[in-house]
Formats: sequence, structure tokens, C-alpha cells
Amino acid sequence: MLPVCLFPTLGILPSKRVCPQYFLETNFLFLSGLVMASSIEEWGLHRRIALKVLTIVGVKPAWLILGMMMTSSFLSMWLSNTATTAMMLPIANAILESLFGDLETLKEKCKTTSGDIEGDVINGHPSVKLHSLPSVPSEKQMMAIDGTDETEQSDMRTAEEIRSEAAYQLKVWKGFLICIPYAASIGGTATLTGTAPNLILIGQLKSYFPDCDLINFGSWFAFAFPLMLLFLFLGWIWIAFLHGGLNSRLCFAKHDRRAQAEARAKALIEEDYRKLGPINFAEGSISFFFILFAVLLFTRDPKFVTGWSVFFKKGYVSDAVTGVVIVSMLFFFPSQKPSMSWWFDPQASNTPYVPLLSWKKAQDSVPWNIILLLGGGFAMAKACEESGLATWIGGHLQPLAEVPPPAAVMLITAFLACFTEFASNTATIIIFLPVIAELAIHVSVNPLYFMIPATIGCSYAFMLPVSTPPNSIAFASGHLMVKDMVKTGIVMNILGILSVSLAMNTWGVAMFDLNTYPEWAYPINKSALTAMHLAPVHSLNATL
Repeated sequence: MLPVCLFPTLGILPSKRVCPQYFLETNFLFLSGLVMASSIEEWGLHRRIALKVLTIVGVKPAWLILGMMMTSSFLSMWLSNTATTAMMLPIANAILESLFGDLETLKEKCKTTSGDIEGDVINGHPSVKLHSLPSVPSEKQMMAIDGTDETEQSDMRTAEEIRSEAAYQLKVWKGFLICIPYAASIGGTATLTGTAPNLILIGQLKSYFPDCDLINFGSWFAFAFPLMLLFLFLGWIWIAFLHGGLNSRLCFAKHDRRAQAEARAKALIEEDYRKLGPINFAEGSISFFFILFAVLLFTRDPKFVTGWSVFFKKGYVSDAVTGVVIVSMLFFFPSQKPSMSWWFDPQASNTPYVPLLSWKKAQDSVPWNIILLLGGGFAMAKACEESGLATWIGGHLQPLAEVPPPAAVMLITAFLACFTEFASNTATIIIFLPVIAELAIHVSVNPLYFMIPATIGCSYAFMLPVSTPPNSIAFASGHLMVKDMVKTGIVMNILGILSVSLAMNTWGVAMFDLNTYPEWAYPINKSALTAMHLAPVHSLNATL
């Protein structure tokens, strides 16, 4: 709210130019994504997707970690990263309890001396329940595990075997907890609506370079989705390697013990999925609108082929219009299959009309504070542009002109990925994006070549619990330590920086023609150069 108060009163921008920044078409695109996400959550479609993926990938630790990461990243492309993490963590904990028993018992086994282990043999009944994460009754109360066979088998193992096995299982458990928030952060980069920095990029591009029409939902998805898959695969390899998931056969000392635990986990997932029942009319309708939402946004103007926007007046139909048209239908489309019997018999009872989404639900679930935060960011960016602050800072970064552009991309991504560990990714991109745009102009590099990796780098915050809300949620479970996140996250940051650099210098160059300085960036460059060149001329005229 402060830009509305301060910019007009300090003479930086008039209010009629500040206030419209709070609801640009970018905000409407974001709003449409949030409304679609709330309808998906309302009817539980996200849970069905998650359990279905887990039934496909199998129950070995490495594959389960991959399944968790795939599901979390896909959901966070459309839902908020925070909601995805909060939904996936209880599912992960339920599966892990069926595989390994209770986490607190595992911790005790890791600390137990050889003399104490005999009285604390493995049994399938968890003695301590997790309280730090929300529980789902169907997952926690699913199966009573027979402890007799487990006890007989555990007696055949030495104390050291029990301790080492418990330590390994604890590592796998931490890998599960840590992979979900990381995958949610990675998945959010794949779509424009997935995370706030992507929307700030498109909003500031329209403000700073009005003639740049290269970035829209379709073109961004075509660039960022392969990058997400690449980074997700590299991240899975690292997390599974670090936390023992790749050595799944070492999970249990004996084959029958391992088979029993995997059977329990598989039965848990399948039973939860079975309890959802067949897909109902509401879920089918939401699935249809969700697919239509994604397809229409992707095909509007994907740049590499002709989109359907050519059927409308040029420049009139944007991604925001597309999103709002689709989600508006949710407010009147019925959630139950309408009965047609009243067409033939007016006295027949009709199905009560309940829409897929009510405005009250949308109003309660949409984070309006984020929309105002986006608006404040756009207002600040406009003020930086109009006041000349961004130009002034960009001029002082002139020494970076000596750095080769590919190296500059890695430096920018690394700097913002480190900066956003301590600050909100939204605040980080709001502060630095105008400066990076000016830097690109000063060194005569395509602005997108610096702005895109900066935007994506702001989402790569993996090292600290305070870096992102998903990290905080996972850390709040009480089973992760800061050193666990730092050890995993520092390599994740490096992998992310290398992945972004590879993407920008391969398919990014081909898609956005990054090797040439674009015409849409010339007007600003010319105005800046004109101001610079006219200054000595005016001074000479005054002298004469």
C-alpha cells in the first residue's frame, strides 16, 4: 500500500498512474489461476492425481521419491507451492509409516545402545504419532500391521544391524520430507501462474518494453517446462543419492521383510485411492475445465506456431482474458449431473443446483494479500523506471559489460538464488528486475537473456527453512535440521544455476532469438542515449 501513499505525495508519480498498477491484466491472469486452483482443491482432484501417480511409480524408496517430486511439481504448476506442500506431506508421512513404522521409534533405535535394543525390537504398531503435520484419517487408520512375524525376524538380527537399518530408514525419511518442498519450488517455475516472480516478469516487461510480445503463457511453458523436467531429474538423482533412496535393496536386511513393508505401503496407497471411489461428475467437470484452461492458454499465441488469437482483433485477447473466461464458467456450471426428466414431466424432481465453485469459496481461498503485493511490486517498478533510479543503478553496473554474457547469466542467477535465501522471492525480483533490464541495455544484450534467468533463479531457494513457505512447512514437521537442508540445498542451487545456464544458451537462444539485440528494446535505448548525447549539446548552446 505504501506506493499509493508515498509516490504521489513525494512527487514521484501521480496517483492516476500508481493505482492502475495494482490491477494490471497480469493480476487477472494470476487471479484466474488461483480461482482454478481453489476449485481443484474444493473437489479433491489434486488428491486423486497424487495417489494415482504414486500407484504408478511403485513403492521402492527411490521411485517413491520420484513419484512425490513428479506429483508435487505438477500440482505446483497450477496450485500454490505452499498448498501443494501442505497437501503432499501428510500423504508422504502415511506411506513412510507403513514402510518403516513410526519415526520417533526410528530415532530411538538410532540412539540405542546394543544392550537396549533387545527390549525394543521392531514392531509394526507406531507408539508415537506425528502431531506437527495435519493428519488424514484414512491414511493413519488404514492398516494394523501384524507385529508377530516382525518380532521373530528382528530377533535374528544383531544390534548393529538394527541400528544401521534404522539410521538408513531415517535418511530415506528425511529425503521424502525434503524432496516435496524442493519439487514444489521447481514446478512453480514451469508456468506463468505457477509463482509470483514469473508474473512480475511479464508485468514489468509490458511496462518497460511495451512492444515485447515474446513472453506469454504458451512460449514460457515451452521454454520452462523442459527446464523443469531437467532440473527435477537432476534433483531426484541428488536427493535419492544423498538420502539413500537409490540403494533401495539395503532398506531391509531380508527380502521377506522388505517385501512385507513394500506390500503394506502399496496396499495403503491403493486403499486410499479406492476410498476415493469412481470419478464423479464434479471431478470430471473440473478436469475438463482444467485441461481446457491449460490448452487454451498454451495455444493462444505460442510463437512457434500460429495460435487461435489470430481469429480476434490483434492485441485484444490476452492470457488474462483467456483465464478469466474459463474460470467464470465455474461459477455457474453444475457440480451434479443435471436431470433431464423435468423436460418431459414438469412434476418430476430435479437435482439441486450447486455450482462447481461459489464466490464465497473463491473469496475465502484466494490470497488477496499476494495480489496486492504484486500490485505494489508493479507500482515500485514503474516508479524506478519513471524516476530514473533503475537507469542510474544500471549505469553503475557498467563494469559488468566486460564479463561475457554467458558468464553474466550464471552470476546473475547465482546472486539472486543466494539473495532469495534470506528474502522473499517476490521482493527480490521486484528490487532487481528493473536494474537487470537496465544492465542489459547498457551492455547491449537482449534484455530477456538476463531477465529470464534472474526470474527463475528467484525460485531456487533451497538452503534454509526461511527461504520459502514450502521449506518452512517441511521444517516445521520437526524432523529436519538446518544442516540437512543446507547440505542438500547447496548442491540443488548449483544444479539449478547450471540447468538455467544450459537452457538459456540452447533452446532459449533458439526460441527468443537471444543472440541479437531486439527492436522492441531500441526505443528505451535510444531515449537513454539521446538524453546522454543532448546534455553536452545543451551545455554548448548555453555557453555560446
